[in-house]
Amino acid sequence: MDTISYKTQSLSKAKIEKNWVVIDAADQILGRFSSRVANVLRGKTKASYTPNMDCGDNVIILNAEKVRLTGKKMNNKTYIRHTGYPGGQRFASPRMVLEKDPRRLVEMAVRGMLPKNSLGREQFRNLYVYAGTEHPHAAQQPKEIKLTY
Repeated sequence: MDTISYKTQSLSKAKIEKNWVVIDAADQILGRFSSRVANVLRGKTKASYTPNMDCGDNVIILNAEKVRLTGKKMNNKTYIRHTGYPGGQRFASPRMVLEKDPRRLVEMAVRGMLPKNSLGREQFRNLYVYAGTEHPHAAQQPKEIKLTY
């Protein structure tokens, strides 16, 4: 029996192939959509996935302003941040975040689903979110993918 074919393959930086993909966020549910995007960013959709390497694709998200939340989350969900000063706790609802910067809502959701370490920060840099349908990455020849649930 050929036991060489059963060995686990671990990629090196030189062997990683990073593609560019475009994903349309229009009428997608934010949480389900973000978890799928996080899987593509991490590289879990590839057969050559290596947990300790950034082997995921570069992801371009379009129509971030048209993402939707279910139930009453648009008004009742709360994002909390702190300025660092005494009494500096700030609260925002998804509706307020969408009005100020629609890209931020998708970025926060995807960032929360990536690893909380230097690898996760490196993978997050491969995410490009745009509120409309236009993007400046035509030179990379991205291919469009549909996320299915």
